[in-house]
Amino acid sequence: MEGDRSEQRIITRLCIQCGIFLLQHGAESALVEELSTRLGRALGMDSVESAISSNAIVLTTIKNGQCLTSTRKNSDRGINMHVVTEVQHIVIMAEHKLLDYKDVEKRFLHIKPLRYPRWLVVLMVGLSCACFCKLNNGGWDGAFVTLCASTVAMYIRQVLTHRSMHPQINFGLTAFVATTVSGLMLQLPAFGQTSTVAMAASVLLLVPGFPLINSVADMFKGHINTGLARWAIASLLTLATCVGVVMAMTLWGLRGWV
Repeated sequence: MEGDRSEQRIITRLCIQCGIFLLQHGAESALVEELSTRLGRALGMDSVESAISSNAIVLTTIKNGQCLTSTRKNSDRGINMHVVTEVQHIVIMAEHKLLDYKDVEKRFLHIKPLRYPRWLVVLMVGLSCACFCKLNNGGWDGAFVTLCASTVAMYIRQVLTHRSMHPQINFGLTAFVATTVSGLMLQLPAFGQTSTVAMAASVLLLVPGFPLINSVADMFKGHINTGLARWAIASLLTLATCVGVVMAMTLWGLRGWV
């Protein structure tokens, strides 16, 4: 009986660790609930029940009438689909009886988020914003302005993130830098006829698309509280971006987005 209790305790910890991995790295609540439940059942539990909020998970496993409940606090670690995919693979392997709870524990210990080189992220973000500008009739000169502004802004965003700057302050300062660089470049004689679409495109890297999509998905799938919390966070990030843009345009007297 004591051995079964000890095994259930380990499996409970693995189930909630599975949920925390997913929630920390941007998975929607339905997926968090589904995978943590599937893992528990694959490892021999009769039932797994969980309650998910934006900053914590409460999970209970039931085995032979014995209940064990655990709670973990969630801290956002950024969107990383590599971690989500790795957790899914582990759960599927456990369901096919290729892993027992000891193997799952070892696999979880070796999960590390995949990080691309900073210079590559900066370059690709700059190019994507420049392409958006070109596709919206910004011209090649506008695309060049956007490339320069968004590249500098993305670098600033990464530096501030590395220093654990508060996300709202980070977004506000990044928007200020992007608008400042693009706006002042448009003041140069060489870019006198350039479309101001370049200014708008330079802050596209700050659009919180993934949190907004997740918030809508959560609300449609019944996780109203988590969906509203994510929507509120995304709205605050958008507000911080707008504040940064307006501050830059007011300070430097830049022409608006026409």
